[in-house]
Amino acid sequence: MKKLLLVLCFLGASTASFAENWTEQLQDSTSNSLKARIQQLQTYLDSAARRKVDPHYIEVPEKPWRVILRYKENGVNVDYENTFEIPEVATRADWKLCFEPPTASSIGFWAGYRGTGVSYSQSLNKNAGRYFSISSTGPKYGFNFRYRRFKTSIATSNATIYSNEKLIEDIDDDEDLASPVWIHSTYINGYYVLNGRRYSQAAAYNQSVIQRRSAGSFLLGATWYQSSLDYADIGNYGFIIIGNNTGKIQVHQANIGFGYGYNFVPFRGFVINAMAMPTVSVYNRVKLYKYKLNYTIPIYTEDRDDYGTWDEDTRMWSNGLQQRPMTVETDEKGNLIVPDDIDMWDDGTETSYSWLRFNVDLRLGMAYNWKVWFIGFQAQFNNFSYKKDASKVTLTDWYARVSLGVRL
Repeated sequence: MKKLLLVLCFLGASTASFAENWTEQLQDSTSNSLKARIQQLQTYLDSAARRKVDPHYIEVPEKPWRVILRYKENGVNVDYENTFEIPEVATRADWKLCFEPPTASSIGFWAGYRGTGVSYSQSLNKNAGRYFSISSTGPKYGFNFRYRRFKTSIATSNATIYSNEKLIEDIDDDEDLASPVWIHSTYINGYYVLNGRRYSQAAAYNQSVIQRRSAGSFLLGATWYQSSLDYADIGNYGFIIIGNNTGKIQVHQANIGFGYGYNFVPFRGFVINAMAMPTVSVYNRVKLYKYKLNYTIPIYTEDRDDYGTWDEDTRMWSNGLQQRPMTVETDEKGNLIVPDDIDMWDDGTETSYSWLRFNVDLRLGMAYNWKVWFIGFQAQFNNFSYKKDASKVTLTDWYARVSLGVRL
């Protein structure tokens, strides 16, 4: 029995020693394998950065790592136009709402190897919504992703009213909406540089390379854009009615473009870039979310009181009609008084497809390089528009950014 116990102890100790040695060897092997793969990736990125450019025009810095501190201002402006007609009294109203939320300010950093890296930013104000972006540039390509989500209860409105095609009133006002409007936008853009050997977007926008001589290039671009304008709340019943019973507009749009960019180098280390790319949509889908209400705008000179009460189950007034002209009553502040029995419900969706919507992508960038330090300024402007019947939405998205970085 003692011999058996001694044998078992010896086997246990041997097994433990073998497992420990095997684990250490596996960890060393895994570590060496990971290091080898990282080195292979670095070698590939270094080789790709140098072999595709003309060194007389584009300098690839010896120090591959970069850390950049960034401050960014981002703005969005949304214009919503519609036409509402009342055939019974030969009246037409052309109206427009403009939503412009506070500018989104953020501070963050970017860290990476050559043109590849990661970024993080923190918003400095709470009322500008959420904003997220990713970008990457190389010798012959560029990629941008931006997402913006915000709500606003403040709008500027304009209404032009015609009766029998004669102008009878033109109204400008600042609206304080009863319920907020939610606006979402997603922007994905990629481009290809035809003269990537001598011209680099990266020299002005992320400083992974340095432009040594002035040069320009034509660019091919593609953009996927989607956004939504959602004001489908019973508090905004007035805008839903004059919006032809539309409470939400959603768009998906694919664009292709052909543009030109130029890097001007007035002296060593300093570059100014300008790029313009008109685009045209090859896919444009607009989806309208429709709603019905038991009230409509007043079209009678006198209020009719024979409608009785509203039945939420049958969605009918006592007289068998579904919509009642609203009596215009305002409170002491001039705000329209909402009836207590106002009701709203879904009425399906309408989807349409259209072509040839023209948009634009404009960019401006500047950078100055010392030995290891560099500073930069970048700005971009995008304009998107879409239309469905009498409704038209135009969204303007822009940003301006300053940066300070170091090469390691």
